Amino acid sequence: MDTTSITTWRKSSYSGTGGGACIEVADGFDALAPVRDSKDPSGPALVFSSTAWQSFVTAVRTGEFDAR
Repeated sequence: MDTTSITTWRKSSYSGTGGGACIEVADGFDALAPVRDSKDPSGPALVFSSTAWQSFVTAVRTGEFDAR
């Protein structure tokens, strides 16, 4: 998928304002979730199925990846 034509990216609400590890997600795709590093907007984007992306977001929200 060529993501260079995507004009609207939004920063993750979990990214905060400190710079660091920030991601951006492009909205408006029914079955896909393009994701990129906000520090490298002209770099590559990873494209996930909407189902896979929602599963990942749910796992983050429920603490599945938190250090134990």
